[in-house]
Amino acid sequence: MPIPHVVAWNITQRCNLACAHCYISAGSWHSAGSELQTADCLRVVDEILGANPSPMLILSGGEPLVRDDLETIAAHASAGGATVVVGTNGIGLTDERIASLNAAGVQGVAISVDSLTPTYHDRFRHGTGALEQTLAAVDRLAKHELDFIIQTTVTRGNRAELRNLVDWAADRGAVSFNLYFLVETGRGEGMRGMSPEENDSVLAELLLLEAKYRGRMMVRSKCQPQIMRHAYEAGSDSPLLTYETRCPCGVHYCRITPEGKVTPCPYMPAVAGDLTQATFSEIWNDSELFASLRNPSLGGKCGACEYREVCGGCRARAYANTGDPLAEDQSCAYEPSGDAELVRPAVASVTYGSDARAAEMLWTPEAEARVSRIPSFVRGVVVDRVETWAKQNGYEEITAEMLSQMRSRMPVDFSRRRPFFLGRDR
Repeated sequence: MPIPHVVAWNITQRCNLACAHCYISAGSWHSAGSELQTADCLRVVDEILGANPSPMLILSGGEPLVRDDLETIAAHASAGGATVVVGTNGIGLTDERIASLNAAGVQGVAISVDSLTPTYHDRFRHGTGALEQTLAAVDRLAKHELDFIIQTTVTRGNRAELRNLVDWAADRGAVSFNLYFLVETGRGEGMRGMSPEENDSVLAELLLLEAKYRGRMMVRSKCQPQIMRHAYEAGSDSPLLTYETRCPCGVHYCRITPEGKVTPCPYMPAVAGDLTQATFSEIWNDSELFASLRNPSLGGKCGACEYREVCGGCRARAYANTGDPLAEDQSCAYEPSGDAELVRPAVASVTYGSDARAAEMLWTPEAEARVSRIPSFVRGVVVDRVETWAKQNGYEEITAEMLSQMRSRMPVDFSRRRPFFLGRDR
């Protein structure tokens, strides 16, 4: 049975902005009445931890900072073993709130920056002065040494800014730069995404940027797994090839709505179950929707494509465009011949999302405890890399001191700021 490695939770539909593309149609006019209350949220956290004792839990919205019990939920999840990340527009990230999140065990913050030009960002986010406040929040996060991710939704309006945005994120010390491609759902249903050819051009540039910042800042595409074709065609040694699947919807990943519905991902509103009527494990294990995504019979050119096992298209976009999550992803420019040899994810023997293999070396209890705090989706890769590095450097056992030494020999920016690699000392 697949493991829920990452759970994204929209804990509210309330928001101080009204972004043009918002998949949950968030805004200030929503009320707290339909949201799961604190006690129910803590129960759901426990149910998630029962399905996976070390998931990554992304608390988002709407704007999660409007919930005054955010830290209570985060602290409960963090104490139970989850790696907790908060997704926010950053406007409410005062010094006091950052300190509060840090104290609650939050290990990272994802902040949305769609342009470094105020007229574009503020119009896209529907908030006068939003960019200025968000950039100030980024500086405060860096000051408090709380890891952060920069997230950008690419459109024709900001496509020319991509390189500058990535360079800026790296200069500010971001752990990762995530580029999102529009899925026409929620308020985004009224928007038109870029053409397949434009998407392809962006992915080619993104792959070059990933190579430029490798070891310092992760660069990833979201909702456009077609980047995998670019990585394979380029003969790249990119860590992108260490992913078991590029669309984890319902396989390693799911979303919880403010009222407790479980869906395959934030961009696919198809409901797999209701947490007010069933437990998280019951929904995760028994949902017919999840079962269909785990053993998909893909339609259209996705089903005929030789990259279907390493890419497979965005299932949320297929659902948004056709109502069928297994249909082809119409945003893709590639036209498969239908008779090419199937490309399999065989570059890495251990992939993100795979179980950690049995240790080949002796690990001290302190080192085992440290690696146990790493989110489950990355643990197998980390164990493999740690033992490979230890053997190459003449170690006979893995100790906590060795892990610290290994991390200190990584590029300084990356070793200081990556939240889950080798575990935090605190």
